[in-house]
Amino acid sequence: MAELRLNLITREWVIIATERAKNPEEFVQHNHRTIPAFDDSCPFCPGNELRTPGEVMRVTAGNGWRVRVTQNKFPALSPEGEKKRTNKGLRHLVTGVGRHEIIIEFPVHNMHTAYMNTDDLSMVIRTYRERFIEVYRDPRVEYVMIFKNYGEEAGTSLLHPHAQIIGTPITPLLVRNRKEEQIRFFDNTGHCLLCELLNDELNDGERIILNTDHFVAFIPFAALSPFHTWIFPKRHCATFGSINDTEIADLSFQLKSVLLKFHEGLENPDFNYVIRSHDPNECDSEYLHWYLSIVPRITRTAGFELGSGMYINTAIPEKSAAFLRSIKV
Repeated sequence: MAELRLNLITREWVIIATERAKNPEEFVQHNHRTIPAFDDSCPFCPGNELRTPGEVMRVTAGNGWRVRVTQNKFPALSPEGEKKRTNKGLRHLVTGVGRHEIIIEFPVHNMHTAYMNTDDLSMVIRTYRERFIEVYRDPRVEYVMIFKNYGEEAGTSLLHPHAQIIGTPITPLLVRNRKEEQIRFFDNTGHCLLCELLNDELNDGERIILNTDHFVAFIPFAALSPFHTWIFPKRHCATFGSINDTEIADLSFQLKSVLLKFHEGLENPDFNYVIRSHDPNECDSEYLHWYLSIVPRITRTAGFELGSGMYINTAIPEKSAAFLRSIKV
């Protein structure tokens, strides 16, 4: 019989469709892309630096750059202008100012995050941290998100390894709702919701993928989609901006390992990952806890999900986690 499971962070009910569930092997994507190490038409490849606007920073290694941060050529929000709010009857407007940057993660065009060495990936995550803190210093910005899209199903047209950082002049409703749930849980129990979820997953063990000194990767009990994975820091903290270099090294190992399991076990699926964090000024919050969410794009949202706001997951989380644990990387 199918189960309805409640995701306590999102407050969304998920149908775990046990009777029509697929075996983990049935989600294999067979994405055997042939990508060159250098693409002359790619604006992110070395030698094409002048094709990217407004370099913000670069990290050098050897004779060249290893990581570059630039302004987005087609930004979702304008880096220039003032933040102004206007209310005209039932029409509420905020000027579309903010920040939108591209983090070019590696000079080699066909380098997959799963195959980067942990030192190079640590360099990328340190860059994430630096830009995250800096964008929050913009007084027009209320919320900052770092995310990566990989593959067409995930919404990208450039396969050169890169991530994005956007600072918005408002706090998105989804973020506010999740924050309110964490506040409500703390008011009721005196404990951090995510710390409690992490302890519960560690005690259960069935959905754990990888457990290291500072982080735990697992598929949540009420995963919204097949192989939806969370990487939780063990140290309670509200903001990604507080991550230290030791934790960065461990997160690099975790992220590389999980993505390599996806790449090897599901044969290179498209994916998104998002760092879900809060303002560095909220670092000492007792009820907020940052984490990283990875969503392989191996199924599509259909009419029921769009109409009801509920998800149908045709992969049983416990079996998905066992499948990923079995993949040696």
